[in-house]
Amino acid sequence: MSDKQIRINVQLDDKQVPEKIIWEADDGQGKQQVCKAMLLALFDEQTLETLKIDLWTKEMQVTEMDRFFFQTLRAMADTYFKATQNAQLATDMQRFVQYFGEQTKILQQQ
Repeated sequence: MSDKQIRINVQLDDKQVPEKIIWEADDGQGKQQVCKAMLLALFDEQTLETLKIDLWTKEMQVTEMDRFFFQTLRAMADTYFKATQNAQLATDMQRFVQYFGEQTKILQQQ
């Protein structure tokens, strides 16, 4: 058994608003990466509740947030299917992702 770490550093301005988010993982050869937003969700095995941290920098544009959520929702639908094999709900989730992408102009309407 081995341990791996993911480190997230958040630089805040004087009003405690994130200015910069930097992360690195042991598997990333020590390379730090800068990002504008992050969503972290953890499922507590005792309380059966989801704990989450949502952060974005003040430089994050609305169009970037739209794309971030589109890609995250699409990945969540894929992960849900892999974890549960529930094709019906995964397909319903993907339909919403399609709708979201069209409404935010990330995708062309069909």
